[in-house]
Amino acid sequence: MTKLAKLENIENLRVVWPHEASDFTPWLAEDDNITLLADAIGLDITVDECESSVGDFHVDILATETGTNRKIIIENQLEDTNHDHLGKLITYAAGKNASIIIWVVKRAREEHRAAIEWLNAQTSDEIGFFLCEIKLFRINDSDPAVKFEVIEQPNGWSKEMKKKDGEVRQLQQNRYDYWTLFEEKAFNNPEFARYFRYRKPSYDHWMDFSIGSSACHLAALQLKKHNSIGVELYINNDKPLFHSLHENRTAIEAETGLTFHWNELPHRKASRIIASIPADSTDRSDWENQFAWLQDTLLKMYTTFRKYLS
Repeated sequence: MTKLAKLENIENLRVVWPHEASDFTPWLAEDDNITLLADAIGLDITVDECESSVGDFHVDILATETGTNRKIIIENQLEDTNHDHLGKLITYAAGKNASIIIWVVKRAREEHRAAIEWLNAQTSDEIGFFLCEIKLFRINDSDPAVKFEVIEQPNGWSKEMKKKDGEVRQLQQNRYDYWTLFEEKAFNNPEFARYFRYRKPSYDHWMDFSIGSSACHLAALQLKKHNSIGVELYINNDKPLFHSLHENRTAIEAETGLTFHWNELPHRKASRIIASIPADSTDRSDWENQFAWLQDTLLKMYTTFRKYLS
């Protein structure tokens, strides 16, 4: 028989995240990790800010639901739920005028599960409270794996998600068609084909391209939330590189003829340098113009930024 390993539940979350504010919150705010929480809940979450001020206090994560622009607050607690955090949750929701309130905890006490259930029953359909537990597991000596388990959610949320499935599938299909046709057009351009390698189209809102450095890469973006398209230099985990490029901001923008949004993301490992224009990526009649801008911008950013990466 095949030998089976034992799945171990790691009770002490602080083995992985010693400090809630300086370890767990920045970890959760990273794209790959917030997606784990978003998938568990059934939302598309874009992180806007960590430690966002609400009067004299700070909500752990302020975010937006992609596509609807509904405000989301996320409050983290690496311990059992308590009254103090429940009060903060409501205070932050009011201060940020949030529609979606997510409480991420180690363990949900029964009285707080009941409180979240009551809040969902008493508030309008436009407001939703989620209570999620963090679970950590390992198999033998493997690295820990995380899972978010939804304990409480708005009434009828599962049914509402099924209604949205059709809209989500349509959005994903549009993204796939967009990237398929973009690459078909782009790689007919010999100059583009000289610098970039073909990428398999996906259902994501981005398409990555190498710039010849392990520290960063380029990405073409469909920014539906902002009704725009863009190209970014995504720096994985190298703040000194971002600062070095920022010091040459004037020369870089003059050479490319582009104006960039220089986003250091001080509470996250990554940094972003983005150029964008207003555009509706679902408007197929405008795709030719959008593809031309993306090609031109990718080429300009590739040839310019490479000079400064060394």
